[in-house]
Amino acid sequence: MLVSPSLLSADFANLAKDIEMINNSQADMLHLDVMDGVFVPNISFGFPVIEAVANICRKPLDVHLMIVKPEIWVDRMSKIGVEIMNVHQEACLHLDRTIHAIREAGMKAAVTLNPSTPVGLLEDVIGELDMVLLMSVNPGFGGQKFIDNAVAKTRRLRELIDRTGSKALIEVDGGVNESTGRLLAEAGADILVAGSYIFNAPDPAARILTLKSL
Repeated sequence: MLVSPSLLSADFANLAKDIEMINNSQADMLHLDVMDGVFVPNISFGFPVIEAVANICRKPLDVHLMIVKPEIWVDRMSKIGVEIMNVHQEACLHLDRTIHAIREAGMKAAVTLNPSTPVGLLEDVIGELDMVLLMSVNPGFGGQKFIDNAVAKTRRLRELIDRTGSKALIEVDGGVNESTGRLLAEAGADILVAGSYIFNAPDPAARILTLKSL
């Protein structure tokens, strides 16, 4: 299992320390939740933080844009050195165009689905994607309770990927811990995003290893 700790739950007063922990851990990437207060009812951080993190993080940056019109930031994300640019299906009027713009800019293209968005809506673009992120909570806030239907949804997405021959990885974000992570792993998830489960632990690096072993 691949693990992408969520920066949203880190200590922003000691961000360099938490990122150094990530650098020295077995985490595979770092998940950055960017919120604009419009697409989701919260504001997190923007380019100054992303750029600062990029300067010291030695793991690939997995940037999840919970914002309107994410397509206008493709070039800037690429120049920062973001490896995975993740946009919401619900926020992109011309999703296919956005996916191609991300890949042409040299990044991996990922699309996120909210809990109420069916996986079938990705049928016509699944072959172009490097990753699909399924939200197992409603986006906007950390520390929420896991939505049980995410397990069955992960299975449906795995079936779609296998049927179409897509190479897309399945990432799941929201309420992930050892028990929910095990269910998601059994359902076919490839990457687990975890915030509070990791950063609120006495030994965050050990929690990362727990998830990797699933």
